[in-house]
Amino acid sequence: MKIASLAAIAALLAPLPALGQALTPEESAKIDIAVTRILAETGVPATQVAVVRDGKVVLSKAWGKASASQPVARADMRFQIASISKQFLGALMLLLEDEGKLSLDDKVAKYMPEVTGADRITLRQLLSHTSGLQDFWPQDYSFAAMEKPTAPGGIVDRWAKKPLDYEPGTRWQYSNTGYVVAGMIAEKAGGAPLWQQFEQKLFKPLGISPVPLDSTNGPAYPQGHERFALGPVRVVKPAAPGWLWAAGELAMSAEELSKWNIARINRTLLPREDWEEMERPQILTNGINSNYGLGVFRVTANGRTLVDHGGASVGFLSLNRVWPDTRAAVTVLTNADFGGAQTKINDAVAEIILPANAQASVPEAARTDDARADLAALAEGKFDPLRFTESARYYFTPTALADYRDSLVKLGKPTSIEPTRSPRLRGGFVNRVYKVTWPSRTMYLSTYAEPGDKGRWEQFMLTD
Repeated sequence: MKIASLAAIAALLAPLPALGQALTPEESAKIDIAVTRILAETGVPATQVAVVRDGKVVLSKAWGKASASQPVARADMRFQIASISKQFLGALMLLLEDEGKLSLDDKVAKYMPEVTGADRITLRQLLSHTSGLQDFWPQDYSFAAMEKPTAPGGIVDRWAKKPLDYEPGTRWQYSNTGYVVAGMIAEKAGGAPLWQQFEQKLFKPLGISPVPLDSTNGPAYPQGHERFALGPVRVVKPAAPGWLWAAGELAMSAEELSKWNIARINRTLLPREDWEEMERPQILTNGINSNYGLGVFRVTANGRTLVDHGGASVGFLSLNRVWPDTRAAVTVLTNADFGGAQTKINDAVAEIILPANAQASVPEAARTDDARADLAALAEGKFDPLRFTESARYYFTPTALADYRDSLVKLGKPTSIEPTRSPRLRGGFVNRVYKVTWPSRTMYLSTYAEPGDKGRWEQFMLTD
C-alpha cells in the first residue's frame, strides 16, 4: 500500500498563502483588461479565474453577471466544472487500488459482466477512453432524453450494452459512458456511494467543499447560458438530474480547483506514483500515444509539459491547465456553453503569468539517474515503451535493441555517467549529452526528452 508521508499531509493542511502576493500590479491590470475584453467580445456573462504560480494561489477573482438573481459574480461561487471532474474519479480509483480493493488491470467483467465486452475491457481503459464503449453524450447540446431524470443503471442499459465502437485498446475515443461504468465499479469496490468516497478521500483532506452539479440549478448558483448563432444570449434550461454522474458531476469554485492543482504540482494528497500514473498517456495497441492518462490530457506544448482538461455541461464551459514543471496553473470557469471564452481567457492569462523561458527546472541528478537506469536496462535486453516517445519506439527496432544488448553486455557496468554540459532546448525537447565511461572505453549518450522530471525519451542514442 502506498501511504502519503506525514510531511506531505501537513503541507496539505497548511493554510494557503495570501492571494495576490506574486502578481505585480502590471500583471493584475493586464489580466483584468484581457478578461474584460474577452467577455465583451464573446458575450459570455461571467467567469471565474484562479491562478497558481510557484505552487501558490496568486489570483482568485470573478467577473461579470452570475445569474438574474445574482448580478455580480463572486470568486467563492461554485460553477459546474463537468468533465474536469473525471480526474477526481481517476484519483479515487488509484487510491482504491492502493488499498487493494481493485486493480486498474481488472476486467470489467469482474464487477459488471452485463457490459458489452466486459471480458476484454480493463478499468484502465474505461478511465483512458480506450474501452470502445459508445459515448452517450457526444453532442454539444442537451438532447431530448435529457429532459427526464436518469440513473447510472439507465445509462448503462441504453449505451453500455451496445456493440463496441472498436476493440478495446486499439483507439482513443472520448466516452462519458466509460466513466459511468467506472463510477459504478468504484462504488462496488469501495463499498460506499461515490460522493461519500470523494468527500472522505479527496475533498476533506484538501479542505474543499464541492457540491453535486445537479444541486446547482437554483438561484444561489450561477445560471447557465446558451446562444444560437449570433442571436441573443439566453438562460439555458438545465438537464434533468443524473446525466453527468461520475462523468462530470462536480461543481466548485476556481480557487477550490486550484487547491487540487497545487496538490498535483507538489505531489501531495496522492502518492507520487499515483499522480504519475494518472498523467502517463496510454499507448494504443498500434504504439500510438493517446496523449490521455486517467482523467487528464498530457502533452508537450510550447516546450512545456501541460496537464489539462476541459469541462462542458448544459450552459457551462471550463478549462483547467497545469504546468507541473513551472509549478503553475490557470483555471477558467464560465457560465456559457458558447464563445470559447474559457480557452481565450486561459491563453491570455497563461501568456502573462508563465515565465518566458520554456525550459523546466529539472533536478539534473535525477535525470542522470534515469539515463543510467535506462542504459542498464538496454544492456539487459529490457525496454519499457512507456519511458519512450512514439518516435523513440520507432527507432528501437528489434534489431536495434539486440545490438544494444549484445554490445553493451560485453562492456560490463559503466564506472561513471556524467553530463557534459547544461541542458538546452531544441524542437520542444530538452537535449542532454552524457559521457559514459567503462573500464575499456568511453562513449557519449545523446538524449532528447520531454520537459519535466519524468519526461519521456525522444532520443536515447549511444555513440563514440
